[in-house]
Amino acid sequence: MVTAETAVALPAMVLLAALLIWGLVAASAQIRCVDAARAGARAAARGDADAADVARAAAPPGATVEVVQEAESVRVTVEAPCPGPGRLGAALSARLGASAVAAREDVTGGGGEAAPWPS
Repeated sequence: MVTAETAVALPAMVLLAALLIWGLVAASAQIRCVDAARAGARAAARGDADAADVARAAAPPGATVEVVQEAESVRVTVEAPCPGPGRLGAALSARLGASAVAAREDVTGGGGEAAPWPS
């Protein structure tokens, strides 16, 4: 009787363990996307020409990076695929992403002077 119950429960436990591990991998990839977007935004705000490369280096494998320069800020968006575990890869795949915005450091207030600090 115990053998029959184990035979029924064991596949469910293996599937649950695989899904939990995939959840940890997906959470880790999401954190890497956030870190990559922040690093790219900081680099672009400083005026670095290789801001996209900085973000790509910190992003998960296969990630796409988009850098958009606006008048007073810069926005970096990082998106990465996260395939599901094993044979369930196509059914459980997810698209992860993050964006970060930073104020451009080369932009100043009117008349070429630095903008006043708010009090």
